[in-house]
Amino acid sequence: MTPAEWKSRGQLFKAMGHNIFGITSQTGKSKWILMVHGFPTFSYDFDPIWNQLAASYNLAAADMLGFGFSQKPYPHQYSILEQADIVSEMARHFKIETCHIFAHDYGDTVVQELMARQNEGRLDFNMKSVCFLNGGLFPETHNALLIQKVLLSPIGPLVNKLSRKSNFDKSFSRVFGPDTKPTPQQLQEFWDIINLGGGRHMFHSMITYMRDRRENRLRWIEAIRDFTGPVAVLNGSYDPVSGAHMVARYKELLGSPDFLREYPDIGHYPHLEAPELIASDYLEFLSSQ
Repeated sequence: MTPAEWKSRGQLFKAMGHNIFGITSQTGKSKWILMVHGFPTFSYDFDPIWNQLAASYNLAAADMLGFGFSQKPYPHQYSILEQADIVSEMARHFKIETCHIFAHDYGDTVVQELMARQNEGRLDFNMKSVCFLNGGLFPETHNALLIQKVLLSPIGPLVNKLSRKSNFDKSFSRVFGPDTKPTPQQLQEFWDIINLGGGRHMFHSMITYMRDRRENRLRWIEAIRDFTGPVAVLNGSYDPVSGAHMVARYKELLGSPDFLREYPDIGHYPHLEAPELIASDYLEFLSSQ
């Protein structure tokens, strides 16, 4: 479906005093999957796998604060902790008490914080399992793009103001696999939604999640280690940001995840690059529990 159709199927709800866009598919199933998107995109990422998963599960996703169709306050001090609060509010809004988690990129980090809270006994809902797609689970293996490093620097606001769609197209396409690059239409759709409400001009405010990862490294590694449910990793190995090297580090620190699939020619967005395969492998993981 188009982004406009995606928006029409969702709704706005209040979370932490902000208007947040959420979307669900409730087909009478008893089990939920809660989906958490990455940076700089939004819940529409999940459209290519949505119907395949919705055949067996209720689904819920939201655009986190500053993303997609949600409110984009500026100036604002964005943080992973606040985004974890937003996701918790989403679960409460949609009356989700128990669910499986499917997360990507920035969303991986948000989910690591949620895992830490669940381990501490202070999460309002129960996560039965977690599936991580490509993301910076360990800051030492997150090979940030040059533009990400610059945005985090003192000149970030200026660089952000001067950025153009051509810069976005180049940086975004670079993290995809050699044969699974985004189409011009996809690039235009993401660019348009990123720019809604001045979103592009806030990248330097939101990129601080890289700093959050460094400051909370031990807490968020222990969150995975101490999580009592099964953990899956579906990873595009070709990804220069968090590809095969991230999986290797995962094994060094935590051993092999409960379920692992590595895709040699897929990049940073497996669910966009190989949606049928990702949905099939994820359903296999869920059925194995």
